[in-house]
Amino acid sequence: MQTTLAQYNETQSTDAFALQNSKLLKVRLDQVTIQAKLGSMVAYQGDVSFEHAGSGGLGRLVKKAVTGEGTALMKMSGTGEVFLADTAQDVHLIYLENDLITVNGPNLMAFDSGIDWDIKRIQGGAAGAMAGGLYNLALQGTGWVAVLSDGPPVLLDVAQAPTFADAQAAITWSSGVQTQIKTDFKMKNLIGRGSGESIQMAFTGQGWVLVQPSEGRVVPQAGGGSSGGLQNLLNG
Repeated sequence: MQTTLAQYNETQSTDAFALQNSKLLKVRLDQVTIQAKLGSMVAYQGDVSFEHAGSGGLGRLVKKAVTGEGTALMKMSGTGEVFLADTAQDVHLIYLENDLITVNGPNLMAFDSGIDWDIKRIQGGAAGAMAGGLYNLALQGTGWVAVLSDGPPVLLDVAQAPTFADAQAAITWSSGVQTQIKTDFKMKNLIGRGSGESIQMAFTGQGWVLVQPSEGRVVPQAGGGSSGGLQNLLNG
């Protein structure tokens, strides 16, 4: 039998985190223990253990419940290999060396045990209060972080010019970047999905921001109102 399947052979990379392809991440668990988005495992080989990761403390548990921010995570450990993906979105790898990045919660795929996380509020003054505040995940430490983008992103140098992005399109940014919320009622029908006031994020400082060509995929919710925060509380 002749096939062309050889082009899809498993990558032989010995790195802890390696891209099998642009949409599929391979993690070698003999080198790391990881936390990954719940439901992102598509295959594994070897001796792998899965358990609910929890929030890592009461403080973060309360923040998840109140803000609705955060991602339900599962902990993976063992001596095997796992393959992770999320609705065929693009996967990007970032290695932190005692550094920090901020990630939009839905765009977080996985990170290793050398990375800690917390929920941070974006500053915005009166505009932030009007927008209800925006919250993201701050990831800090040394190790790999895998993030997702809905399509090929663009990396913008914040120091080169005043930089603004749709709040759902900005997926991650570096530690030297400061953010604020900006609202513009005049542009509400021209920017983003045009629902309510246009909420933009302003980026200043030294560093970069990664912006996806999408305002994020719509995820059906089981209910409305504060149910998202309650569900996050239940997910721990």
